[in-house]
Amino acid sequence: MDYKLLFIYAWIASGIITFFYLLYGKTAPYGRHSSKNWGPMISNKAGWILMESPAFFLFIAFTFYGNPSFSTVAWIFIILWLIHYFNRTFIFPLRTRTKGKKMPLVIALSGVAFNSVNTWLIGSYLNENAQTYTENWLSTPQFIIGFSLFVIGFVMNQRADHILLNLRKPGETGYKIPQGSLFKRLSSPNLIGEMIEWTGYFIMLWSLPAFTFMVWTIANLAPRVVAHHKWYKEKFEDYPKERKPFGLF
Repeated sequence: MDYKLLFIYAWIASGIITFFYLLYGKTAPYGRHSSKNWGPMISNKAGWILMESPAFFLFIAFTFYGNPSFSTVAWIFIILWLIHYFNRTFIFPLRTRTKGKKMPLVIALSGVAFNSVNTWLIGSYLNENAQTYTENWLSTPQFIIGFSLFVIGFVMNQRADHILLNLRKPGETGYKIPQGSLFKRLSSPNLIGEMIEWTGYFIMLWSLPAFTFMVWTIANLAPRVVAHHKWYKEKFEDYPKERKPFGLF
C-alpha cells in the first residue's frame, strides 16, 4: 500500500473541506480580518516570516536531500518556487507598513504546518524526479501554458502588492480603497494572481503534488477574495460598484 499516495488524497480532501469552511464559515483571522479571540497575538511581520519560512528553507532541504542531479527543466521549477517564496518570506513582510498590527499565533503556526506539508510534497517530488523532465518538456503544451500562467499570475500579484503596500504613507495605519491597474475591476487581484501562479505551476509539472498545492492555494485564497470584497463594501460606502470578487461575478 502506498501510504504517501493515500496521504495526498486525504490532504486534497482536507483542502476541499477547508474551502467550504472558509467560504461559508469563518474567515481566517489575519490581516484586515484579524481577531484577538484566537489566543496569543504576535507581530504581523514576525507572523508572516514565521509561516512562510518553511516554504523556502524546507523546500531547499527536501529538494536537495542526497544531492540529486537536476535536469534544466527541474531547475526552472526549483527557481520559480524559490523566487516566489524568497519574496513571500523576506521581501514582502519587510515592505509592509503594519507597525503595531498583530495576528493570532495559532494562525502563524497553522501556516507553518500548511507550508511544511505542501513543501514536503513538492520538494520530495522534485528530488525523486530530478531527471524525469527532459529538455523536450520545454516544448510541451503543459510547460508553455503553465509557465505563461505562472508569469502572468506572478506579475499580477506583484503589481497588486505594490499598490497595496503603498496605500499608506509612513505612520498611517488606516485602510483605503486601492486604485489603478486590475483594481479597476477586481477587489483582490493580488490573491487572484497567486491562484493563477500555482495553477500554472501545476500545469507545468503536471503532477499530483503540484495539483494538491493548487487545490490548497485555491481553498485558502478564493474564500478570502470573497471575504475581502464583502469587507470593502461594508467599510466603504463609495466602494466602486463595477468591482467584483472574480471580475465577471
